[in-house]
Amino acid sequence: MSRDQRRIQLAPAYILHHQPYRDTSRILEAFTREHGRLTLFARGVRGPKAKLAAVLQPFRLLLISWSGRGEAAQLTGAECAPEPVPLPPACLMACFYLNELLMKLTTRHDPHVALFDAYTLALGELKRGVALEPTLRIFEKRLLEEVGFGLDLGTDADSGRGIRADEHYQFHPAQGLKRAPRGGRGALSGRALVALANESLGSADLEDARRLLGAAIAYCLEGRELVTRAVARSMAHRERPSS
Repeated sequence: MSRDQRRIQLAPAYILHHQPYRDTSRILEAFTREHGRLTLFARGVRGPKAKLAAVLQPFRLLLISWSGRGEAAQLTGAECAPEPVPLPPACLMACFYLNELLMKLTTRHDPHVALFDAYTLALGELKRGVALEPTLRIFEKRLLEEVGFGLDLGTDADSGRGIRADEHYQFHPAQGLKRAPRGGRGALSGRALVALANESLGSADLEDARRLLGAAIAYCLEGRELVTRAVARSMAHRERPSS
């Protein structure tokens, strides 16, 4: 078999995004456990007679097969892994947010086994009804670690001393966390930082964890906006009661 005709069989994967291609096909953005994120052409998967139309859905663990390399790989098969618990509709926007993070912060063909497992765990927790906010924050933390921007949540960047739960800190993207006065602009509770490091966020820690991780993700995005955040803001604005 020539190098450009590689065939992969039944690889664990998720569909992150798809778009129509010609009359009956789709272009898929898949996140695989062993091969990273990749683009696949899926032919004949649209229309009432397409057998794979109901299979190639997001947030569902699949076993996919493809042939070829680079950006010309062709999907050759897909089947659903056993999945007894469906995704609650209230979690859909959050899950689209996770998908968008993976699309924008990972590189094609760069395997991230631990990140794939973290994504699987986050989806599983949301399907089981685990609290939304802690699940999202912990996934964001693990994502940043996997793409090479792990936060040092244990050290004051100025003094080199450990983060103290009774102090406050500011986040500087190119440098790290630095001690700051309580109530200062952007001040983050040391308690929340310790809780995030331990992945044991309580309700009182969530706002500071959200602000810290949001700033870190924004730095990684380099000015690119997350569509899911904009949509969420628009939905919240429409649902807000008028005065």
